[in-house]
Amino acid sequence: MNQNSFKYTFFVILFAFLSSCNAQQLQENKDNSAVEIDGTTYQEESNAKAETEPIILGAERGELFIPDLKGKKVGIVTNQTGIIPRENYIHLVDYLLSNQVNVMRIFAPEHGFRGKADAGETVKDGVDTKTGLPIISLYGKNKKPYDSQVSDLDVIVFDIQDVGVRFYTYISTLHYVMESAAENGLQVIVLDRPNPNAHYIDGPMLEPSEKTFVGMHPVPIVYGMTIGEYAQMINGEKWLKNQITSDLKVIPLENYTHDTPYDLPVKPSPNLPNAQSINLYPSICFFEGTNVSEGRGTAMQFQIYGSPYLKNMDFKFTPKPNEGAKNPQHNGKVCYGEDLRNHPRLSEIKLEWLIKAYKNNTRQPFFTKNSGAFWLDKLAGTPELRHQIEQGWTEAKIKATWEDGLENFKNVRAKYLLYP
Repeated sequence: MNQNSFKYTFFVILFAFLSSCNAQQLQENKDNSAVEIDGTTYQEESNAKAETEPIILGAERGELFIPDLKGKKVGIVTNQTGIIPRENYIHLVDYLLSNQVNVMRIFAPEHGFRGKADAGETVKDGVDTKTGLPIISLYGKNKKPYDSQVSDLDVIVFDIQDVGVRFYTYISTLHYVMESAAENGLQVIVLDRPNPNAHYIDGPMLEPSEKTFVGMHPVPIVYGMTIGEYAQMINGEKWLKNQITSDLKVIPLENYTHDTPYDLPVKPSPNLPNAQSINLYPSICFFEGTNVSEGRGTAMQFQIYGSPYLKNMDFKFTPKPNEGAKNPQHNGKVCYGEDLRNHPRLSEIKLEWLIKAYKNNTRQPFFTKNSGAFWLDKLAGTPELRHQIEQGWTEAKIKATWEDGLENFKNVRAKYLLYP
């Protein structure tokens, strides 16, 4: 090969290599693309992952609910998750206003309208700086809308992204909104969204003695329903006060099954930053009832666990104040535990980490109290889980005690399903 031929061949190979790298980088950028609107970052849907028709959200089907709102006084229950992807990530509030809907006020759940408040932090009423609409907090003393806050309305639209876990309080807010609406003769329209944990059902059933805002209904921890299906169950099982029922309309999803994977385009709350945290949340949240950190105060919330009091643990981290955790447990202390960021996707609740931490704990009490009650009992919906762990039961033996309750629940659940 002469020198000119060698140079030509070299540059052809170099060009092909650079083109391949550029194409790969473009695809990576596409798969990880995001947009920022009003200070919130939304992860765009990746076409590379789409093997079937895209899911159409209830909020995207304006033709099914906008006519019901025309000429009426409307309240909206929503937060930062109430966005419409195929409308250029416009927020539902802005979308309704652009369609000349008379929105009177916004009702915000735990974490607030913008989703920035800590778990359990009281959220104050306020005004939306963009639209000037009043915001009524439904977290704190006022978990149920007062009559004076809804009596001048005709309809309430509910659009919040849930994660399908009983102690995630958005379904409790749904309950109280439906109850208040029923007492005041208002219609409730739920704009359905996928449940990222809808692919399984697991956990102990809630016992009546453990009923709180983190568990209001006799369902397992993971119940395998969208929030629209759950609203129908609240109505059908007559769980509202005095067994009243709400004038309910659910705007369903399209192209969705309970097994359809769904990555949320925006964090549903400050401490669920990604799909891995959402999938691990039903199992890791038990640590909130112990002296072990579940990663609040880091960027790995609900993907790690640890404490200064765990022995024989190699992974370590130090919680520090951040958005969603102004004063995290073990603030500034080195915690030892496990890193679960690369754990395979779960299709069940795992107790092995809670049991392992209990066995490796070196400081009592391991189980902590909130307002005089063991918080794990409220999260689990029963004191039995705590007792079983204290008595040395295995995970398999504990989960066997859940089976009858789960089978009974599945029969109840089946009556309200909208999707395969």
